[in-house]
Amino acid sequence: MVTRELKVYNRAGIHARPAASIVKLANQYKSDLYLEKDTMKINGKSIMGIITLGATHQSSIIMTCDGPDEQQMADAIEHLFENRFEE
Repeated sequence: MVTRELKVYNRAGIHARPAASIVKLANQYKSDLYLEKDTMKINGKSIMGIITLGATHQSSIIMTCDGPDEQQMADAIEHLFENRFEE
C-alpha cells in the first residue's frame, strides 16, 4: 500500500475534466485508488466520487494505492496533480 499527500494546484480545483483525467489514468492500472479529503474517502476510479470531494485550489488530498502496480499508479497520479491535470 502506498499513501501520499497531494495538493490541488490548478485554480479551478477538481471539476469534471480533472476528475475524468484521474479516472482515465487510474483505470490503466490494476491497483485500487482511494482519495480522501477531510472525512470523506472515495474510490478514485469514480468520476462522481472524485467530484463530490469538493477539492478546491490548495486542497490537500490523501491518495492511497493498493495492488500489484501501486507504486507506478501512485507516481502517475502524483505527476498528474503536480502538472495541474494538464490544464
